[in-house]
Amino acid sequence: MGKKQKCPECERCLPGWLAAFGDLMSLLLCFFVLLLSMSSMDAKKISEAIGSLSGAMSVLEGGTKTEISKQRIQESTPIEAKDETSEAVNRVAQAVIDANEMMEKGHGPAISVEEAQEGFVIELPASLLFKSGSATIENEDAILFLKRVALIVEELPNTMQVSVQGHTDNQGPGKSSVFKDNWELSSARAISVLQELLLDGVDPKRISAAGFAEYKPLATNVTKAGREKNRRVELHFYGSKSDQEKKIKSSILDKAKSK
Repeated sequence: MGKKQKCPECERCLPGWLAAFGDLMSLLLCFFVLLLSMSSMDAKKISEAIGSLSGAMSVLEGGTKTEISKQRIQESTPIEAKDETSEAVNRVAQAVIDANEMMEKGHGPAISVEEAQEGFVIELPASLLFKSGSATIENEDAILFLKRVALIVEELPNTMQVSVQGHTDNQGPGKSSVFKDNWELSSARAISVLQELLLDGVDPKRISAAGFAEYKPLATNVTKAGREKNRRVELHFYGSKSDQEKKIKSSILDKAKSK
């Protein structure tokens, strides 16, 4: 009889796949620990979630029943408006880029758009719209840009208002101008832009105009470049307060007066 062969001894170390699996589980554990450490725990929301499960499924005891409050609805509204405003700013910014390329203005101020606290602002240099001392829009490319802005305004929420603001430098309209001072010139230029937007379909209830003469400069009036920057028309887009917010504000003022 042949000799019986001995069974080979098993390897003492773990199989390779098991080591890789263990490393993977360790990485996943670290990942979820990091997620938990970066998350914010809102005790009120957790309590409301437990209360909703208790009321709907009758599984959990205790807890607070959830309630949709007006305060929570009002808190979520600005977030939606901010998203819509950001999308509008992106569309306006693209329109500004297209207009600047079309007008091929290589020197001096160009059309610009900036986000503001309650919306955004489009800045139109007066040299792109008007001749010196005039309030008549003569640049066809600028008119096309205003038509494009009007289309964007129509797609914005009805609470979004437009304020057209005219500004000048401190030099005055000039002897050949029909306007006697910068107040008349800045107001007339703002109204000209407003009328163009009205012709392009903007709701009159959502737009207004004002002239500020030379009293809100962006740069110094000492240099020519500074004066050119100060001669401008701005389109301010901002959200109007709802009627309910106005009533709340007025009631607070009434209470303050009664004390």
